[in-house]
Amino acid sequence: MIIEDMMVRDVHTLAPDATLNEAIELMSKEKVRHLPVTDVTGRVVGIITDRDIKEFSPSPFQTADSKQLYETKLLDIMTTPVITGHPLDFVEEVAVLFMEEKIGCLPIVSEDKLVGMITETDILHTLVQLTGATQPGSQIEVKVPNKQGMLYEVAGIIRKNHSNIHSVLVYPDRHDEKYKVLVFRVQTMNPMSVIEDLREEGHEVLWPNLPSSPL
Repeated sequence: MIIEDMMVRDVHTLAPDATLNEAIELMSKEKVRHLPVTDVTGRVVGIITDRDIKEFSPSPFQTADSKQLYETKLLDIMTTPVITGHPLDFVEEVAVLFMEEKIGCLPIVSEDKLVGMITETDILHTLVQLTGATQPGSQIEVKVPNKQGMLYEVAGIIRKNHSNIHSVLVYPDRHDEKYKVLVFRVQTMNPMSVIEDLREEGHEVLWPNLPSSPL
């Protein structure tokens, strides 16, 4: 999946000469936690987050200076430069970017103009959808040798049981690099027949860890 398919296109923004008070009001009204700051051409020049708002907002005890603080220009408090993405970036790459840079949102830019935005919540929601976890069914984890053709072989056994595969994840075995783990989300509430066939073909089923059927 690419970012263009999941990004929010109607992004609320403010200009650099907008005030802290305007940012507070817009965030409260639209219930957002991140505001890109753009110039007259639509270029992203900074970003304001709810953390910035909390940091720069006057304390209830600062009655003398509160008005002056509320009139602070975003130009003076916004974060810059801004990390941005492109509509054709892959969601997996952007998820890594969120993790490495410890950011909560990512403005999406095309031809030097803001065209959308995604947040960490959007990323999490998309990854959950990609795993098929929101769909009814069962999860089956199979440990296989790390060699060519194993995914095709295991998927073939599931197919013979007429079970539709919602999603597949593949990751290295944590204890032995010669093996990998295949995680299938299948459209069946009773995976017992699939598990029995996998075991009959010599595959190690890690989950569900059900006892073998008696002979």
